[in-house]
Amino acid sequence: MEKKIAARRFEGKVAIVTASTQGIGFGIAERLALEGASVVISSRKQKNVDEAVEKLKAKGIQVLGVVCHVSDAQQRKNLINKTIEKYGKIDVIVSNAAVNPVNKPMLQTEESILDKIWETNVKASILLLQDASPHLQKGSSVIFISSLGAYLPQPNMAMYGVTKTALLGLTKALAAEMAPHIRVNCVAPGFVPTRFAAYITANEATRKFFEKMTLLNRLGTAEEIAAATAFLASDDASYITGETIIVAGGNPSRL
Repeated sequence: MEKKIAARRFEGKVAIVTASTQGIGFGIAERLALEGASVVISSRKQKNVDEAVEKLKAKGIQVLGVVCHVSDAQQRKNLINKTIEKYGKIDVIVSNAAVNPVNKPMLQTEESILDKIWETNVKASILLLQDASPHLQKGSSVIFISSLGAYLPQPNMAMYGVTKTALLGLTKALAAEMAPHIRVNCVAPGFVPTRFAAYITANEATRKFFEKMTLLNRLGTAEEIAAATAFLASDDASYITGETIIVAGGNPSRL
């Protein structure tokens, strides 16, 4: 059963969400849109963009879909340009794009793969903001999507975890750099079964293992991550910047 969204905290606002045609990114885009935002969704494949746009439009949501591989400079610029052409401004940016192409120890990972993970998960977020920052409004909000793995990188996802740790530092650094008119915060999701994190529900035993690691004895949902993201992006969080909210069902976290 879908939760009813009563708040309309993003009326008249424009939000870009990267990697937002599935999973957590899609959930965030949908939540912002249901609260009144004009959302710009993106991912690497035109087919995925088209399908996500149709899903959102079917709910009466105002949405623009743009193909964007965040590691491609021209596609990043196109994402910003298309947004400005249609809406004239940007109020919220949610940087959600991430990759983890291998599951192996860091010391056995090829340099090209290390580069790819770093460039997509961290560097591209910075470069996207370089393009977007001239169009951000006074009171705009930037949200990075990190991970519980930022606090305790998993053995075979170590480089992925390290890049997510880097986003915690990036949040602090950019919050200072973009203050006082733009807030920068971070959300660190715990175990949420998505296509990207299919290993969580690979079988019943694995699912139960991850469930038991939480105090709430269950996995999270994309909607729960979206709710935390919407809070941080909204004026309800107007005195919060440089912070990370962990949405992980009480899973042990802090550094």
